[in-house]
Amino acid sequence: MAEHPNATLARQMTAAFQRSDMQALDGFMSDDVIWHEIGVAEPKRGKAALAAGSAGAVMDYEISGRLHDVIANDDHTIALIDATATRNGKTLHYRTAEIYHIRDGKIVERWAFSDDTEAIASFFA
Repeated sequence: MAEHPNATLARQMTAAFQRSDMQALDGFMSDDVIWHEIGVAEPKRGKAALAAGSAGAVMDYEISGRLHDVIANDDHTIALIDATATRNGKTLHYRTAEIYHIRDGKIVERWAFSDDTEAIASFFA
């Protein structure tokens, strides 16, 4: 049985993230994407807001992730990721569930949930 196209999209997006391929990441999202981040109350709305949020930002950390599994159907796609962040000589290991709504081959909304939101918020504060 062939993999669901939304599972393939999630795998490709994770691979692009690993390569730090921002152009490819941009191509996976709809122009009006809603992007919910771990520990942040308000989502970013639209690709322009995502780009503005990272433009000129000092990235004093690195994140790598290993895709554990992907579950997908026509309505929902969930990528389970084992992540490692490094910052200022410290390392944080955590797991996330990346949940996507995908329409017409583009992510229209994304949520991320972690096994330890408090540790992530503290690590990146």
